[in-house]
Amino acid sequence: MNSATRQLFGTDGIRGVAGEFPLTPASTYAIGRALGHDLLRTSLKASVVIGQDTRESSGWIADRVSQGLAAAGVGVESAGVITTPGVAYLARSRGLAAGVVISASHNPWTDNGIKVFSGTGYKLPDARELAIEQEIFALLQSPQPEEEAQSKLPPSLPGDASLREVYIHWLARSAETDLSRLRVLVDCANGAATAEAPELFRACGVKVSLLHAAPDGKNINQNCGALHPEVVARAVADHQGEFDLGVTFDGDADRALFCDASGRVVNGDAVLLMAGRDMQARGKLIGNTIVATTMSNMGLEVALKRSGIQMMRANVGDKYVLEEMLKSGATLGGEQSGHILFRDGEATTGDGLLTALRVMAIMTQSGRSLAELVSDLKVFPQTIQNVRVREKVPLRDVPEVREAIASAEKELDGNGRVVVRYSGTEALARVMVEAESEDRMKTLATGIAEAIRSRLGV
Repeated sequence: MNSATRQLFGTDGIRGVAGEFPLTPASTYAIGRALGHDLLRTSLKASVVIGQDTRESSGWIADRVSQGLAAAGVGVESAGVITTPGVAYLARSRGLAAGVVISASHNPWTDNGIKVFSGTGYKLPDARELAIEQEIFALLQSPQPEEEAQSKLPPSLPGDASLREVYIHWLARSAETDLSRLRVLVDCANGAATAEAPELFRACGVKVSLLHAAPDGKNINQNCGALHPEVVARAVADHQGEFDLGVTFDGDADRALFCDASGRVVNGDAVLLMAGRDMQARGKLIGNTIVATTMSNMGLEVALKRSGIQMMRANVGDKYVLEEMLKSGATLGGEQSGHILFRDGEATTGDGLLTALRVMAIMTQSGRSLAELVSDLKVFPQTIQNVRVREKVPLRDVPEVREAIASAEKELDGNGRVVVRYSGTEALARVMVEAESEDRMKTLATGIAEAIRSRLGV
C-alpha cells in the first residue's frame, strides 16, 4: 500500500490539531482500541509502552489511547515524557508488542500526533497501518459504551521514571568514548529531550549547558530547537571560545542538528558525511553505501564519491530511508533535517541523542573539530518553496506542472536537481531546486510553484 491509500496515517503516524478529528477524545479512544485489536491478533497477552512529549494535549491523548488499548485487553505502561526513539528502544528491549508515542515532533504546540512502533522497534508497514485505520473508522461509525473499568487506569503522567532510566543507561553505554573534554551547548526545544538529555550528557562526562529546557506545554519548538538551528548557532557564536559545538533537537528528539565552534550550522547531510567516513574507516559501513533522501544536497553525493562511498536516495521520511537500508544492507542512512539512522548497533529508528553522542565521539577520537570534519562539503544552493493545495492530485498528471518540471530539468542539464513532492502530513506541495547558480535556482523553483498554484492552489 502507498501513503496515498491511507487517510489518517502519514509518513510519521497520525497527526493533526489536538481536539479536532482525528485527535478528538472519541477518535483517540478508537485508535487505541483498533491498535489493541491488531496487537491481539499476534499476541494474546499483548502489552505496550506509551510515551509523550511536553505538549499541553499530550497527557489527555495518551490517557485516551491507553484507555482504548486497555478496553481491547492490552496491558499499558507509561514512560511519561520521553523521546520517540526512547519508546522504540523500550518496546524492543522489553519484548513488548508495541510502543506508542504521543507527539507531533517539530510541529507547533497546538498540533499533536500518534505514532506506533512494533515490538521489534520499527515503525509499522503501510499495509498494517491501513488495516488499523479501517478498523478505526468502523469503530467510530458504531461506537460502543466505554467500560467503566478503563477510567481507573492511572494517568500517563508522570509515568515510570525507571523506564526512562533504562533508556538513558543504554545510550550512555553506547558512547564507549571519554567525552569529558567537550563543552557543548544543547537546545532541548522545550520538548522531550528535557527529560533525558541533561542526565545523559552529564553521565558521559560532557560539560553541558542548556537552552530551552523549561517546557510549559505551549513553548515546544517555539523559536527554538531543530526548526531554528540558528538559535543555538548564534548563542555559540556569541560565546566565542566557550563551546566546542552546539546541539539542537526537535520536539520529540528523533533528530538533531549541530553548529561548530564558530556558530556555523551543520545539518544532517554533513553528519552523514562525517559518520560515513568514520564508519568506513572502522570497517562498519557495509557496501561502502549510505542511504539519503531525494532532499539531500548534491554536494553530499560529490563529497562521498571522493571517499569511495556510494549514496542511494530514498523517498523523504526516515521510515522510507530505513526500508531502503534494510533492503540494501546499508548501515548508515538519514535525512538533511537531522534524522540519522545507525544500523551498526541496536538502534532501529532515528535518535537525536544517539546522533549527538556519535558526533561527539568522532570529534574526540579524531582530535578534529566539527568544522574540520566537514570542511570539504561544498553545498549546492538549494531552495524549497511550499504551495498549499486543495487536493493531492499526482503532480505528473497535471500538464502545466509536468511541463514546468521538464523545462527546469532541461535547463539544468545535469548541473542540479528538481524534486517536487507532496508533504506526508500536510496539504502542501514542496518544490525543491538545486543549481550552481542561486538566481537560476530561485527562478526555476518559482516557475514550478506558480504552475502548481494556478491549478491546485487553495
